[in-house]
Amino acid sequence: MLRKALSLIIAAGMAVPVSAQEAAAAAPAAVVPDTGDTAWILASSAFVLLMTLPGLALFYGGLVRSKNLLSVVLQCGAIAAAASVLWVIVGYTVAFGPVTTGWMGGGSAFMFDSLATVRDGTLVPESSFALFQMTFAVITPALMVGAWVERARFAWVLAFCALWGLVVYAPVAHWLWGGGWLASQFGTLDFAGGLVVHTTAGVSALLVALLLGKRDGFPKKLILPHAPALTMVGAALLWVGWFGFNGGSALGANDNASSAIINTHIAASAAALTWLLVERLALGKPTTIGWATGAIAGLATITPAAVFVSPGAAILFGVAGSLVCYGAIQLIKLRWHIDDSLDVFAVHGVGGLLGTMLLAVFLAPELGGTGYFPGMDMSSQLLAQFVGIGAVALWSAIGTTILALMVSTFFPMRVDQEEEIEGLDVTSHGERAWDID
Repeated sequence: MLRKALSLIIAAGMAVPVSAQEAAAAAPAAVVPDTGDTAWILASSAFVLLMTLPGLALFYGGLVRSKNLLSVVLQCGAIAAAASVLWVIVGYTVAFGPVTTGWMGGGSAFMFDSLATVRDGTLVPESSFALFQMTFAVITPALMVGAWVERARFAWVLAFCALWGLVVYAPVAHWLWGGGWLASQFGTLDFAGGLVVHTTAGVSALLVALLLGKRDGFPKKLILPHAPALTMVGAALLWVGWFGFNGGSALGANDNASSAIINTHIAASAAALTWLLVERLALGKPTTIGWATGAIAGLATITPAAVFVSPGAAILFGVAGSLVCYGAIQLIKLRWHIDDSLDVFAVHGVGGLLGTMLLAVFLAPELGGTGYFPGMDMSSQLLAQFVGIGAVALWSAIGTTILALMVSTFFPMRVDQEEEIEGLDVTSHGERAWDID
């Protein structure tokens, strides 16, 4: 043994020094960003921002009365600005910082500091990834605007949504997309936001609608949209922007992105046609509002599963989303008399929840899905999705209630009755959307 040890020491001493160039050549090559993937993520970021500005603003703006159009558009714009600033400062690191406890990310990326050259698991710069995720953090709180239109005070809206993005949205994004406990421990799946976006916004919107109370005259007075054309244009922009929303979530210019976009488009198409058929049978006439609402219902339903299911399943997602969301509107507004004014929970929330559960079924290879991950089958995936729904809904409800009431101690939630009757455009902002003589 001693002789062998001595020979090894002598051999090490006689080793030929290796140059720095040779050592570098022998080391594994550093991962560099893929230009095609990066370009697609940057384009997708623009698509998703287009969904909020101007897509969602037009969609919601057309659904309210003309005296409240500017208030809705301004709320969407102000929320987008506030969410963007806060995402850079602290939101991104809460959602996608280093995994520590599994509940929220570590604080190493404050102010977008120390972003990696390439985001782990992708071939895109972390700055591009952070930008793309920022657009999701922008649209999610803006979706809630539809629940409180025509009666919420602007200062309360802005303060509540700013805090909500940090307390509700960012942790849930970490749980499912940032390596957190729902994804890592239970295997809960959410491709592009059925839980992270639509469930958080939908459940929170319903809670705020209950806290705020009904609009003056609801439900006895018929409150009609003032510009269905704006709503249809807004829905069309949302539809196109959703290609970046779901396709971009593949985080690369690849077959997954193509599959997600195909399924997104076909689900929206099936849902819009289904809603028109239901309106024709129930009301006697198909409407532009029906087309727009149906399309959004289909888009919300396919979002959590867009990359995991077949185009045939996507058609079923669209049809089911349209039928279930239509029924949810009737239940919430006509039977329960809850003034979720623009049906945020009934369309986004219910659609996202439905798609989250259907994903567990249509993930099966025999139904055209991509197949279950190792150690999972249909029953275990259904359980994982159910756990995800329960956790996200509960967190959203508790966080929203606490934040809404806390902010209301500084800024009243609701405008005065006189201001509501006159309209928020003039009373809150001193402007009119249309100056018609």
